[in-house]
Amino acid sequence: MNRSLKKYTRWLHTRWPAGQVEKLPVVGESGETNIPGLYVCGDLTGIPLLKFSLDSGTRTIQHLSKSLPAPREGDEKSQAYDVIIIGAGVSGFAAAVEAKKLGLTYCLLESGIPLSTLINFPKGKPIYTYPKEMTPKGDLQVSAEIKEALIEELQSQIQAHGIVSTEAHAERVEREGNHLKVILSDKEPITGKTVVAALGRSGNHRSLDVQGEDLDKVYNRLHDPKDYCDKKALVVGGGDSAMETAIALAKCGAEVTLSYRKKEFSRPKPENVEKTLALAENPRAEVSVENPSSERVTTAAGQFIQSKGEGGSLILKMATTLEEINEDSIVLKSGEGESETIQNDVVFSMIGREPPLDFFRRSGVRIQGEWGPKNYAAMSAFLLFCVWMYLWKSGGNPISNLWVDRTWFPFNLNDLFANLIERPQTILGTIATSMTQPAFYYGLAYALIVTVFGVFRIQRRKTPYITKQTIALILIQVIPLFFLPYIVFPWMGHNQLLHQGFADTFFPAVDYDPHGREYWRASGFILAWPLFIHNVFSNEPLWGWLTVSFIQTFVLIPAMIYYWGKGAYCGWICSCGALAETLGDTHRTKMPHGPKWNRLNMAGQVILGFAFFLLLLRILSWLGVPAVGGVFYALNGTVYKYFVDITLAGIIGVGLYFWFSGRVWCRFFCPLAALMHIYARFSRFRILSEKKKCISCNVCTSVCHQGIDVMNFANKGVPMKDPECVRCSACVQSCPTGVLYFGQVDPNEEEIKTDQTPASPVRIREL
Repeated sequence: MNRSLKKYTRWLHTRWPAGQVEKLPVVGESGETNIPGLYVCGDLTGIPLLKFSLDSGTRTIQHLSKSLPAPREGDEKSQAYDVIIIGAGVSGFAAAVEAKKLGLTYCLLESGIPLSTLINFPKGKPIYTYPKEMTPKGDLQVSAEIKEALIEELQSQIQAHGIVSTEAHAERVEREGNHLKVILSDKEPITGKTVVAALGRSGNHRSLDVQGEDLDKVYNRLHDPKDYCDKKALVVGGGDSAMETAIALAKCGAEVTLSYRKKEFSRPKPENVEKTLALAENPRAEVSVENPSSERVTTAAGQFIQSKGEGGSLILKMATTLEEINEDSIVLKSGEGESETIQNDVVFSMIGREPPLDFFRRSGVRIQGEWGPKNYAAMSAFLLFCVWMYLWKSGGNPISNLWVDRTWFPFNLNDLFANLIERPQTILGTIATSMTQPAFYYGLAYALIVTVFGVFRIQRRKTPYITKQTIALILIQVIPLFFLPYIVFPWMGHNQLLHQGFADTFFPAVDYDPHGREYWRASGFILAWPLFIHNVFSNEPLWGWLTVSFIQTFVLIPAMIYYWGKGAYCGWICSCGALAETLGDTHRTKMPHGPKWNRLNMAGQVILGFAFFLLLLRILSWLGVPAVGGVFYALNGTVYKYFVDITLAGIIGVGLYFWFSGRVWCRFFCPLAALMHIYARFSRFRILSEKKKCISCNVCTSVCHQGIDVMNFANKGVPMKDPECVRCSACVQSCPTGVLYFGQVDPNEEEIKTDQTPASPVRIREL
């Protein structure tokens, strides 16, 4: 049973990578932070591209200059600079050039070597200058694509503008009245009206946390492979930088060991893996490479492949960790706990860099994913509000009635609108009657929120795809999910404009509803079973709704998914998706990523199974099987209603919007989404990519509020077929180099069709 379950979950979802998202400072569109006057530009805004760094440095200065008073004579002698720029990288220099151009007083601080990130690249390294057609704002421009030429180009422009940096190490930023004070580690503090942190990530290398890491033979970068041609080298890491370092050293003649802590590679580009495998000579083992388009090939811990270069060699150790570094050796530990000592002359730690988060924490800047007491208090308060709201909306619960008596919320409508309610055949009378129902206010608020925040989304994203998608979500939410059930159908019913057979089939007559019929069931024309269960789990079989629900769930939705993916419903029709893509649009980066969260995705399969079990009980009760009806009512009226419908779909799903993104319900618990995951495994829809343009910046993964590791597919040029995708287009729209686009593939994963509605701003400009 366990083996079958693991096989099913792997087939459905867990076979694909689950990448992590790096923590960064929380910044606005112009680099502003939660500290007034403190801005961030460059790599730390999330896009590690040279042109974007230049552009963000210039735009940040242009933005903050608008809030500064006009320069006056003698301002240059003031103790408070207009702007203090921390970091003399490309973004910092671009900011300084623009500040000088605008006549602002400024100070450019650098703790190390100016342009150190570029200078520390290996000799002759090609530099990506994507997007090709982009011209950064400001006077500092780039055209060269090789390290040395690029540095020379930048330095000549910097000298021409007369920009000089001051050597100093900034510890933190503090508020001092109307100004900001930069605390320096070895000098007196300096004061500015604004501060721009253009720190980048250079020098903040991740620690190995092993004995001997501080020895002189340990490096974090490779400048020139020729310096180590006759050395015994260890390279630690499993990314492109680690593999490129190992290959370069081996080709130069070094004896290289590459150690990686996992059993498979998930991030390196295929060409780097192929360069390693091409020289394989050891038949006893295989390199394990995680390929998103196929099953993983795993190795036992400690197995390796030895490759010979031009006089050198490369030994790849999988599932090993570095345990100790000595003067003439290193110690590796396998996953099984066995240690191995290897002769060694030099160690290259290529395990990545971390942003200087401590500087921002000391300065009080919020960090993505980090919480404080205010966050917990705010979330708890909002969850309590959602508890009340959804219990009140569900009706008849004693807890909610202690707070609000439904007969007079928000005021005594029966007295105030007595005349209107007595004449429900009028439009105003119909509305007044509907206003006596809690669901009316919930539906109205829902429609207004989707509309208002939908307009904001269109203005923010500015692509034809998002415009069409958002308009569709707004119209569906406003018309069939609000106007039809609460105004149009009731008004038509009161005026005998509905065919009697149609009304009896879809809106049974009842005493409890003020309109005399269950017009609320009209939501079922849009919301399919098992997301909307009430039309199927009725006391007596409603054959009209059973037919509609069957066609929706088992005919129309599978057909849509086959051509356009699960997002054809989740991203364009569903009301849950409407709220997530509008109200939740700016919170999508808050969705947690990683393997454990991907395993939680399978909770929806459990709820889906429970929904089918309830359907079976409901059918058996209709057939007259003794005692089954009681069991159904107990499970449906308590467990499903309060645990799934109210708690997970309502309280948790909406209550966590501002802390865990808007897709918590959709991703983890929705039973209809769980069913669509199965359909999506047979879909032709894919997110396609041009791998040659991918720079592995991880922006696509960070903006996915379904937790998909989009970058893992993109940097390999593999069609993305994770069934979690809701086709929101965030990854396509946010990709700085225009790598991604929507399309369809044949059974061999070959592209057969491209989506004609542009979703990538970069591709729109290229066309």
